[in-house]
Amino acid sequence: MDKPVPDLISTFTFNNGVTMPPLGFGVFQTPPDETIAAVGTALTTGYRLIDTAAAYGNEREAGEAIRRSGLDRSDVFIETKVWISDYGYDTTLHAFDKSAGKFGVDQIDLLLLHQALPTRFDLTIEAYRALQTLLADGKVRAIGVSNFMPAHLEQLLQATTVVPAVNQIEIHPYFHQPAVLTANAEHQILSQAWSPIGGITSYREGAGGRTFDDPTIAAIAHNHAKTPAQVMLRWHLQQGRSAIPKSTKPARIAENFDVFDFDLTQAELDAIDALDQGVRRGPEPDTITLETFSLAIPEA
Repeated sequence: MDKPVPDLISTFTFNNGVTMPPLGFGVFQTPPDETIAAVGTALTTGYRLIDTAAAYGNEREAGEAIRRSGLDRSDVFIETKVWISDYGYDTTLHAFDKSAGKFGVDQIDLLLLHQALPTRFDLTIEAYRALQTLLADGKVRAIGVSNFMPAHLEQLLQATTVVPAVNQIEIHPYFHQPAVLTANAEHQILSQAWSPIGGITSYREGAGGRTFDDPTIAAIAHNHAKTPAQVMLRWHLQQGRSAIPKSTKPARIAENFDVFDFDLTQAELDAIDALDQGVRRGPEPDTITLETFSLAIPEA
């Protein structure tokens, strides 16, 4: 008898009732001149969530790919982020105008603060209050944060009124951030994984090795006739996390989307959980300052 196809994880529902596709397509470090083709391929493949950021420098090209796709605007979920250089109430309101203008849209589906600014948390709070205004005015459908640690979340929640819908953080089999996942869950904040298949372990290898070479992941992939990347993405989805893999290669883009026809067992999920090394490969959130990470975001 054929193995039954598991129920599709078709949408995640935010704490404000807005729904989002669980698997998105990211364009971090994708050059602008490659973004149109990559996003176009992703949309043709079936992705309906596109994740970018003002700091990536490719919002305009992502928007152009969406227009060229022929899909209705309502069929594509646009997620982008405000960079720290544009924090502050009025500056963040204008940051929305810059991003929306580059996308060529009137409304952004999910707008995040890209980082906390621990040394200027007053600006972080004012930026988030601007997001609350944009939400109330209908210019965005949901708001959230990225790379916020539990202490950052607590500070933000004490000073604002809208609980973030999403916290996008580094999560892959070698780095789980359990304290952040717990804090997110306690506040009904959806955890979204950047570098979900550990791509960062390839270009910032360090002593921990690459997730793609991990024998445990390889064995699980073999059991399901899937690739390590597909297993890692399925691990996220089954544990209730959104994931935004990135690639510019059509075959990889398609491979990363083909994760809805199999289930990992609890033992397999536990085995991947056990791979956590507790080593961050991305920037340490508490070191983010305007002095070291400022970046001028161009006008639309």
